[in-house]
Amino acid sequence: MTRRILTLGTVAAATLAAAVATPAAAVTDGDFDGNGHPNVGMIAFYAPDSAGDVYRYRCSATLVSPTVLLTAAHCTEGTVGDTIVSFDPVIAEEPPSGLPEADPATGYDGDQVDAQGRTWEAGTAHTAPGYSDFTDLKNWNDYGVVVLDDPITDIEPAAIAPTGYLDTFKQPTLNKTIFTTVGYGTEVRKAESGPQKPTPMSYPIIRRVAQEPGQKLTPQILQVNGNGNDNRGTGGTCFGDSGGPTFKDGYLVAVTSYGYTSNCRYLDGLQRVDIEEAADFLAEYGVEPATLG
Repeated sequence: MTRRILTLGTVAAATLAAAVATPAAAVTDGDFDGNGHPNVGMIAFYAPDSAGDVYRYRCSATLVSPTVLLTAAHCTEGTVGDTIVSFDPVIAEEPPSGLPEADPATGYDGDQVDAQGRTWEAGTAHTAPGYSDFTDLKNWNDYGVVVLDDPITDIEPAAIAPTGYLDTFKQPTLNKTIFTTVGYGTEVRKAESGPQKPTPMSYPIIRRVAQEPGQKLTPQILQVNGNGNDNRGTGGTCFGDSGGPTFKDGYLVAVTSYGYTSNCRYLDGLQRVDIEEAADFLAEYGVEPATLG
């Protein structure tokens, strides 16, 4: 299992000690999102790896209030300095990324301007206190927030699903349900030269969207089929998609957490945010779930 987080400048997944799952990265296959989901942004931050060395990473996140971004807990834990965000659907089509850089020892400090003259808004990351760091599926809680220094006033925030909303999609309904996942993860394709095995690529860095059929539901996790060859869907998540949203019926129901393969062609694990634990955590930052009716 691999986390879908990405070290900027390399396409590499952090391998979990249990070797069962890996953090998620980018939407595989799928389509360029354009302005389809303007409240989904790419975040960048500095954090230490398992050896204590600090690197710059990227994840995806969603504006859920003028000052709050929702993302994955593993995209917030141990952050050095600020986290920055851009809602531009195209970050970089080819190298160099042009993203702002900072001293790894201190990380970002306040808003940043990149090589394209684009301003990245800054905020402070907070990790859910119940986050189990990929050790306990019954208490996964892989969600966190970034509280922005200044409100975003020109983008409409996404609505968090009512508590327990996904429980209405249990089997056999779940397998017939299509979910929409968005993120800035890596594209998987055959290289222009060399081995022709589909491989996660560092570029382009763009916002993508994919349709994913439901596969399994637990009290914490929504599992979906992220294989683009499934004729019911259009793709799945890959490295860099971590923290990106999954929508159903206009509600944000989950965030990308992990995947099962290094080439992003299998099942995707999504952290539910329609659960009481997530609602309690988000309420601390003034974010409430939607209500039915």
